[in-house]
Parts: sequence; C-alpha cells; structure tokens
Amino acid sequence: MNIKGFGGIFWRTKNLEEIKKWYSKVLNIEIENWNGTIITPQSDNETVFSFFSESDSYFPTEQQVMLNFQVENLDDSIKHLEKMGIPFVMDKTMNEFGQFIWIEDPEGRRIELWEK
Repeated sequence: MNIKGFGGIFWRTKNLEEIKKWYSKVLNIEIENWNGTIITPQSDNETVFSFFSESDSYFPTEQQVMLNFQVENLDDSIKHLEKMGIPFVMDKTMNEFGQFIWIEDPEGRRIELWEK
C-alpha cells in the first residue's frame, strides 16, 4: 500500500458558522458553502478540509476527528489490509468523489481510505 497523503481531515464543531468564519479570517482558508475547501499541494493529490456538525452521522458522533488517507490504488490497499487481517467497517463503495473503504484503528477510531 502506498499512501500519497491525507485525503481529508474532518472534525465536528459546536458552532459551524463561527468556526468557518474563524478559519477564513485567521488562517485565510476560504470555507465554501459545503462547509469545506480543497487544498491542492500537487496536481494529483488533494486534501479536503471540512467541518461536520456534532450530529452528522457520516462518522461516529463520539469521534471528534476522522482521518482520510488518499491512496494510489484502493484495490491493492484492500488486498494488503486483508492479508493483515484488518476488518472493514465499510466495504468498498463508489460515488462521484471516488472509491472509499473504512477501517478502524486499535482504539476504534474510524479511518477512511480514498482513491480519487
């Protein structure tokens, strides 16, 4: 498996509008209407920086942050994880953003692997 970089950093916030304004003002990160922005350090690697409300169910509500790693080849990554005996929280799914799987670290934190 070859990790190209972070595919995204997601976390919950108590006051979505206030935190969006703070990041925009203090760090000059323009947060778009979908509550995030895309940072493109290299042409083939994007990092999504996005906020989620405390009640959003995309990842477990007791988990404040979810890491997303962009991988070069998700199928190769799946084979690698299967050989290691790592269980999948979510099998491979596809949508307009790419292909995804979810695993958990030893402490139960959800991690998303993404191929664009």
